Amino acid sequence: MIEIKKYSNQINHSEPRRVIRYTLFWCKSGSAEILIDENIFNLTAGETVTITSGQFHQLRAVEGEVTALEFTLDFFSKNDSDIELIFHNGLFCHFGMNEKISVRQPLFFTETLNLIENEISEKPYQYLISTHSLVELLLIEINRSKIANGDEIWKPDALFLKFLESVRNHFAENYQVSHFADLLGTTEAKLNEVSKLHTNKTAQNVIYSLIISEAKRLLLYEKLTVKEIAYQLGFNDPFYFSNFFKKHTSLSPKDYQKSVKN
Repeated sequence: MIEIKKYSNQINHSEPRRVIRYTLFWCKSGSAEILIDENIFNLTAGETVTITSGQFHQLRAVEGEVTALEFTLDFFSKNDSDIELIFHNGLFCHFGMNEKISVRQPLFFTETLNLIENEISEKPYQYLISTHSLVELLLIEINRSKIANGDEIWKPDALFLKFLESVRNHFAENYQVSHFADLLGTTEAKLNEVSKLHTNKTAQNVIYSLIISEAKRLLLYEKLTVKEIAYQLGFNDPFYFSNFFKKHTSLSPKDYQKSVKN
């Protein structure tokens, strides 16, 4: 539901792993090297990076102190405002657009994470409510820091974010936009409207983008054949999947694997 982990002065922490939680790494001191999907991020003191649920990541090296905060969508998202806060200004982006963020008030950030750790450890009365509020404060501070660093304000729409989550939960079914509209109690036209607003893409092309992101992760980190990946992503024909992947990345699935691993 929610968990805090702390790391100091270590190399090669475990293997790349995937958790269905939203993860935040905070570098309190020194530096850290973190692999997220196919990209390496080097954090220094006072920097954070957010990782969306389902991405593969590995804390490869720490020289100093690093804290990881993990929480599930069910824990944090009690209403549409919570969902929108998770993704405000591109935090926990579903399209693999992770970024390092320099925090304006590092002492506040460290102290807030310590408070969360104490609440989780001691479990006082209504501690889940208090930890929820403390996570809110962390996300607000990240957003304020991004704006202070020159980023434009990007306000997400809860319906669009629910659409992204629904797509990720139903890859194998190969649902069409109309089916997702039914699942979400809205219309195909509305999904196209919010998709174009947030990504300048149709809802169908948003689905394609999420499929490609997932395909890349499976190709890099799961011991699956291209045929198995195709079926897992809702393709009945592995050849069609390979053509689809090449159309969107300019590489065949196997060539993509080789290019990244080399």
